Amino acid sequence: MMSSISKEALGELRSSIENVKSLISNTLKLPSLSSSSSSPLQSLQRGNWVKLICGASFEDVVDIRNLSLVYTLSGVDCIDCAADASVVSAVNEGIEAATEIAGLQKRPWVMISVNDDKDLHFRKAEFDPEDCPADCSRPCEIVCPANAISFLGKSASGTSSNTELPRVLVDGVITERCYGCGRCLPVCPFDKIREVTYVRDAATTADLLRRNDVDAMEIHTSGRQSVQFKELWCALGNSVENLKLIAVSLPNGGDSTIPSMNEMFSIMKPNLQCFNLWQLDGRPMSGDIGRGATKETIAFAIELAKAKNRPPGFLQLAGGTNAHTIDGLRKKGLFQTTSIVVDSSNSPDALIGGIAYGGYARKIVGRVLRSMQSEYGGAARIEDHPQHLLMALKEALALVGPVKCL
Repeated sequence: MMSSISKEALGELRSSIENVKSLISNTLKLPSLSSSSSSPLQSLQRGNWVKLICGASFEDVVDIRNLSLVYTLSGVDCIDCAADASVVSAVNEGIEAATEIAGLQKRPWVMISVNDDKDLHFRKAEFDPEDCPADCSRPCEIVCPANAISFLGKSASGTSSNTELPRVLVDGVITERCYGCGRCLPVCPFDKIREVTYVRDAATTADLLRRNDVDAMEIHTSGRQSVQFKELWCALGNSVENLKLIAVSLPNGGDSTIPSMNEMFSIMKPNLQCFNLWQLDGRPMSGDIGRGATKETIAFAIELAKAKNRPPGFLQLAGGTNAHTIDGLRKKGLFQTTSIVVDSSNSPDALIGGIAYGGYARKIVGRVLRSMQSEYGGAARIEDHPQHLLMALKEALALVGPVKCL
């Protein structure tokens, strides 16, 4: 991993890593680089679990590798990614690079996300750029948070960099970068953008789960019907046997939520040989920075924490999570509870295992990645550019640190 780095760059990298260690130990008191760091399971039990969501449909392997490296160094417990072999490899490469750089003793779990039916997280935008009018102001490109829409070499004013030439649209949606947020769909003034939905293949997923570098799986479901959930679970067969965690991500279905959870748990239970987790998806894929963005997932957590008849499993927030989520949990008395109840659904001590950060986590580090790539090219590895690595880590630690401080 390190052999391709020059001696000069390696020396600069080691100096930067010392700065990173100092930042962690002296500024945030975060034990992510020490041998005493808790395991992912211990983090769930303590209520300070942090998961990075790369995106169930986000497949830019360069960004995923860099994000995985940065957030591994910041101390996350799990990295959730698309159920795609190249994406899983990119996550593991980032983790391994972080481990080699800093001598980490703790390795985050690698989780893949799948769906049992049509789901917002499993879609892509699509349009033919040749159909776009030459005078379009391209609001789709402006609103895209993933920089997944591009008209190469063209200015936003509708002309090329040579203003004497008409603009020719040569690109469109960068498929691997699109994660299906849907922001572009309503803003197209000519209604040219389509959404393409898909369901991950169960056989391909099973093959991924049998690899030795996948630790966990998350099933995204609407919770409205259990038929599709049961079909997927049965199709996965014994591929789930060696997993350390199985998560189910679901929206707030009101009065039907608890019955749906109990039904899904009853389907899983006969061959559930590991811990399970319920991801409470408040406002899916928002990535927003405001305090209001996190209200829905906190309200969802409060509702389930009070429920006496919910099935076993850790509870974890997602969907609209950002820098304000911790404060919201603290105010409700739900941050870092310290007890765990096994095989009981009627304990008053409901546990919030932790928080998953997706769009917001990618956004704050993504700004650094875009700066680095504009200077050094789209394939730049962040460990080769220590100053950018340090900047990215400061952003990541500002998000992860408040959860991880013990």
